[in-house]
Amino acid sequence: MDGIIPAARSRADWEALAAQIKPQGRAFIDGRLVDAVSGRTFDDVSPMDGKVIAKVARCEAADVDIAVASAKAAFDSGIWRKTDPKQRKLIMRRFSDLIRADIDRLAILETIDTGRPVLNAVNVDVTFCADCIAYYAEFADKLYDEIAPTGANDLAMIRREPLGVIAAIVPWNYPLIITAWKIGPALLAGNSVVLKPAEQSPLSAIRLGELALEAGIPAGVLNVLPGFGEETGKPLALHNDVDMVSFTGSTEVGKLMMRYSGESNLKRVALECGGKSPHIVMADADLADAASGIAWGIYYNQGETCHAGSRVIVHASVKDRLIDEIAKATAGIPLGHPFDPSTQTGAMIDEGHMHRVLGFIESGKRDGARVALGGKRAFEETGGYYIECTVLDDVHPDMSVSRDEIFGPVLTVTTFTDEAEAIRLANDSIYGLAGAVWTSDMNVAHRVSNAVRAGTVWVNTYDKSSLATPFGGFRQSGFGRDRSPHAIEKYTDLKTIWTAYK
Repeated sequence: MDGIIPAARSRADWEALAAQIKPQGRAFIDGRLVDAVSGRTFDDVSPMDGKVIAKVARCEAADVDIAVASAKAAFDSGIWRKTDPKQRKLIMRRFSDLIRADIDRLAILETIDTGRPVLNAVNVDVTFCADCIAYYAEFADKLYDEIAPTGANDLAMIRREPLGVIAAIVPWNYPLIITAWKIGPALLAGNSVVLKPAEQSPLSAIRLGELALEAGIPAGVLNVLPGFGEETGKPLALHNDVDMVSFTGSTEVGKLMMRYSGESNLKRVALECGGKSPHIVMADADLADAASGIAWGIYYNQGETCHAGSRVIVHASVKDRLIDEIAKATAGIPLGHPFDPSTQTGAMIDEGHMHRVLGFIESGKRDGARVALGGKRAFEETGGYYIECTVLDDVHPDMSVSRDEIFGPVLTVTTFTDEAEAIRLANDSIYGLAGAVWTSDMNVAHRVSNAVRAGTVWVNTYDKSSLATPFGGFRQSGFGRDRSPHAIEKYTDLKTIWTAYK
């Protein structure tokens, strides 16, 4: 926007750019920006300073009906699903290119909405969003149907067809990335989508709707409905013309999605829910490497990451040394204002969530945990919602801080004395999203990583990922996978066409 390379901008540069942007708060339905039917709005508040960014359309059941009708009409007409695969690929690649071209605006919207560091928004969130759309675009003319083996006078074709109208319900912690994980494969397959962003972070989703239309995705194929869960998400999940809900968020709300499916049309449901991911640190681990992976794995994005490595399960003989190394590594992950280029940990999403996380820290202290690092609110004078990177030591497995998803920059430390105990502690959770094993013994690495019940287990690293690998969880972390070719499967179904020849 200003011709300056993002990495070279100062805080003042970013603030000047942000001042030029007027966020769009209207819903995006049938290719148009529209107010809610009721005319109601809600305040979108920035966690950076507690100030109102924009008035946003407060969509409700009437708006859901209009958006779903638009999506269904687009699907039934075939305007997108019957598009030549090569043309669909070109349009989706153009969509990806437009996202990249709008990187400054999208990064600023993501930063002021969520409190994440702006350079992370540039280098990770916007970039990965564009990458994801481009990744799925390439599948458009590379997916084949099947012919089943039959007798000589029969032809059995097995076709993979789009489901119809997809409700994509997205959380506030990685709005652009998780939105792309859903709309990329859903649009590739020929579905129509009604996107419901979290009420805390609606701005980038509305902008994506505009860019999709500009790229050539027909009106009605991608609609965006901002609003609250009870008022927008619930009627969307209950709607009888919605064929699938793809939900990322808490396990509590994920269970509601299952119930809404049963109460309506038995729509498909895919869930990526909570996590309480463990790091198992063996006595022979490289403690400096482990500490760096652990610190970045919990404090990146303020700990507001579903697969954040929030539990350290460490051999008792090296616990104190590991905590010292974690403190050193954390010094290289500075907490600060999101527009400061040096910041790596920003603001919590809102005031209520900040107090919830601080409440967990106090609960841990009452239960006997020791604060080894941080533990307090920071920068209160700014009006923003910041918490110090925190380590709680002497945590027992039955404490709330060890069992519940805190979703903040809080790391718990528990010890073990043998491998079997480490595995038992790691698996002693209702969740199963991710985990890690730190050891110099590859026999131990393979044995323990196979024993940990989680959708992703890293060995001697944390949070490495690729669009080529699936992401999702076991147990109450949900089911279905985002990313990779496997994600396409959940947005499609198989049809057999059997032809007999005389």
